[in-house]
Amino acid sequence: MFYLFLLFGAVIFFFFIGLFFFFKWQNKKHILESLGMSLFLVKMPKYEKKEEKEKQDIKSLIGMVEQIYSNFLRLPQKGFFSAKPRVALEIASEIGGEDISFYIAVPVKMESNLEKIIQGVYGGAIIEKISQDYTIFEPVGETFASHLLLKKSVYFPLNTYKNLDGDPLSAMTNGLSKIAPNEGAAIQIILRPFSHKGVKGRGEAVISEMKQGKSSKQALAKIERLLFLKFLDYFFEILLGKSAKKENKGLEKLSPSSFEEAAIQAIQMKLQKPLMEVNIRLVAAAQNKERAEEIVYHLQGSFSQFTSTFNELTPIENKKARLKKLIYNFSFRNFNKNEKIILNLEELASIYHFPLFNIESPNIKWTKTKEAAPPTGLVSEGLLLLGKSVFRGEEKPVYFASRDDRRRHFYVLGQTGTGKSSLLQEMIRQDIQNGEGVGVIDPHGDLIEATLANIPKERMNDVILFEPFDIERPCGLNMLEWDSLDQKDFAVSEMIAIFSKLFPPEITGPMFEHYMRNAMLALMADKENQGTLVEIPRIFTDSGFMENRLSKVTDFLVKSFWQKEWAQTTGATRSDMLGYVVSKVGRFVENEMMRNIIGQSRSGFNLANIMNEGKIFLANLSKGLTGEMNSSLLGLILVSKMQIAAMKRGQIPQEQRKDFYLYIDEFQNFTTNSIATILSEARKYRLNLILSHQFMPQLTDEIRNAVIGNVGSIGAFRVGADDAEFLEKQFEPEFSKYDLLNIDNFQLIIKMMLKNTISSPFKIKTILPQQGNIEIMSLIKSLSKLKYTRSRIIVEKEILQRSRLGEL
Repeated sequence: MFYLFLLFGAVIFFFFIGLFFFFKWQNKKHILESLGMSLFLVKMPKYEKKEEKEKQDIKSLIGMVEQIYSNFLRLPQKGFFSAKPRVALEIASEIGGEDISFYIAVPVKMESNLEKIIQGVYGGAIIEKISQDYTIFEPVGETFASHLLLKKSVYFPLNTYKNLDGDPLSAMTNGLSKIAPNEGAAIQIILRPFSHKGVKGRGEAVISEMKQGKSSKQALAKIERLLFLKFLDYFFEILLGKSAKKENKGLEKLSPSSFEEAAIQAIQMKLQKPLMEVNIRLVAAAQNKERAEEIVYHLQGSFSQFTSTFNELTPIENKKARLKKLIYNFSFRNFNKNEKIILNLEELASIYHFPLFNIESPNIKWTKTKEAAPPTGLVSEGLLLLGKSVFRGEEKPVYFASRDDRRRHFYVLGQTGTGKSSLLQEMIRQDIQNGEGVGVIDPHGDLIEATLANIPKERMNDVILFEPFDIERPCGLNMLEWDSLDQKDFAVSEMIAIFSKLFPPEITGPMFEHYMRNAMLALMADKENQGTLVEIPRIFTDSGFMENRLSKVTDFLVKSFWQKEWAQTTGATRSDMLGYVVSKVGRFVENEMMRNIIGQSRSGFNLANIMNEGKIFLANLSKGLTGEMNSSLLGLILVSKMQIAAMKRGQIPQEQRKDFYLYIDEFQNFTTNSIATILSEARKYRLNLILSHQFMPQLTDEIRNAVIGNVGSIGAFRVGADDAEFLEKQFEPEFSKYDLLNIDNFQLIIKMMLKNTISSPFKIKTILPQQGNIEIMSLIKSLSKLKYTRSRIIVEKEILQRSRLGEL
């Protein structure tokens, strides 16, 4: 007997030990299953075009989320010892931030399809996988939580979005928007498929009883009896030889009241749609218990809108051990049977759906811009990498595919700090690395410095650096140089246009143009001894110098001006006209730095040779070091001389013309109305422009229309309101002005040439530029200046001799 008792005790002991380890294993398994879920942040577009808004019905947009939930009905069922797969829907205001975020967590096996499921319903949604879970808890603070249960039977529905005047989400997000940065709160909804078919059967039985005249309470009481009591009823019916049906045969059937009729319809409507098992939890963390409770109570109040005539959600507060358990289940996204309620998809959509454009609650984390699929013509490898397109989780590199695409020019617009310079820096680096001919005109200097640091050793001798602020080694730049008559005429016209751009129209005009044109034509007459802008004052004041220059003039109209018109201009009129014309040039002539540059009869470099030989020309026109007006004049001259050099390539067979890529940052400072000619004709001369600036009001209407009408590729970083309004026409329907106003830094909305065809607009993330080697910069500068600049003393002596400024 003793041994039998000992054996029984051992069995009981090992049974409880096994039970302990079984529950411990189950708990560990549930934790692993929770950690095996993938968390996603879902962001919706806030802004749509006004006309699109008017066509959209908010209720139908909310209802579309039911299509997403219907996919969760097909989650696979697990065995007896495993938890059913579940989905977590969460609206959270994290600790340390004020954004309201919408999350969805799904089993890992479902992660690859989730993006397709959501974007199949809401095409503008962006789904980002979160590698590190968010938290609403403060390390030092208090936490409070509650869960919601149905007050009445599962068969009776809640009020849904179809019957509410506004969007039910507004009340919930308004509650979360009042969370302070050192507080956190979340609404968590756990779903899992509901496979118990008996609920619908019993619901239909309740309806049947009510149609016979029973009240809803009576019908529910009858249908919801325990299975044991139903079995006893059945047993006694067989024993007595009669059935309930026979007993009631003689009873009079009553018609349902109007209230019961409405209840019947409500139950039918609830059971029409698929059902899911649901947990709803409200959790808050704050510096003290009272504040945490206040946040939860506020969230509880937002659920009162779902109260219908027949049912409502009742908050159940959790304290001490129950609170600890709820927080545990919240953290691991566990489903708790004790918190279970059953909702249909319409009720679920009312409680949780993604925010739509009608929501005005602050701090919601929206998508800043819409997404657009990249064009099908993108190539996996190409001439120059711009960045990568990221669309629905798929990344694709974005290249300019061919030289011909780049010959149609590239126009980039964006506010300061958005990533323009970084994009240009990386494009320039790649062109130089690829052995291309490159020119850069930079009004700030940073782009030039970054480019110098990225010059490969094998191309150090190709660099021509133009730094006008280096007064000890001035580099000549003479606008009045020419090789052919058409170049001479173009140079004169451009100089007139340049002065008209630099000075207000009220201090230039027909007389200034008339006098300046004749002065320049006289100075340019001697091809072997071409004049400079510095000599313009001398030709008006030194009759001997003027006669010497006229001896080389062949144009009778120019001779007539000097020998008749100017000779007959005397007294105050001559003095006034002299001051009127010379004062415009004097601004630059009187500046020592500028005089030593524009006063040299021969430029320190030949732009035609630079282009034909594929060299690297870098012009650092830093406004801070050169002066704004000086920087503009030099840049305007350089761009004009580039155009002259490009047109000179007409003498070279087209197939022998090397591509030359000219980058002009803040190009509005360096272009006249002749930009239209450059954009339309420079392509055949292989001068390929990359133009960049900050905002369109910087351009005249004529230049703006020339750029928009002639460039093949156009890209926009974030821009201002006026520019967004104008550019919207270039990027619609894929992108609106709101996208252009809100795009993140280093992201570019682009419409580009792909295989001689303009692509549809899409968005790319530009690549970060390489920093390069700053140690080689000083060596490159020294090499360039030894070859292309001269000593200041020699230059000043030569200019003084030619211009005789000291005597005038």
